[in-house]
Amino acid sequence: MKNGLIFLLLISVTQLFAQNDALRVKHFNVKKNIALDGYDPVSYFDNKPQEGSESIRTIYKGITYLFSSQNNLTKFKSNPDKYEPAYGGWCAYAMGESGEKVKVDPETFKIIDGKLYLYYNFWGNNTLESWNKNEAKLKQAGDRNWKNVSSK
Repeated sequence: MKNGLIFLLLISVTQLFAQNDALRVKHFNVKKNIALDGYDPVSYFDNKPQEGSESIRTIYKGITYLFSSQNNLTKFKSNPDKYEPAYGGWCAYAMGESGEKVKVDPETFKIIDGKLYLYYNFWGNNTLESWNKNEAKLKQAGDRNWKNVSSK
């Protein structure tokens, strides 16, 4: 009986994690199931965003990341939450302004308090500039909006 209960508990926990991963994939900015348009999340912290290699990859909670080196993959695996982009990789300005998921230019970014934030930068509209004018308010609203958006 005890083994049966443990088995059922393990199945329930496994299903819960699978559901959480599916929810993350639903809300993250991924193309062909790859985050950050294939850019290496660790490279941003060296202030040099680099495209990752298809041959150096990992899946973290359902999201696939590519890396430019084995060393960066190792760094990511040691602390994935540090390197994952804020707001699922969607535009930080848009998330703060309206709670919308807006595409980003993977080379327009800012590291704030050790977290990666990305921004829309197309057709002469660089939202990082707007973000910088009102960062505290936008970040507070973005955090609240992302919590609401990513839980549905």
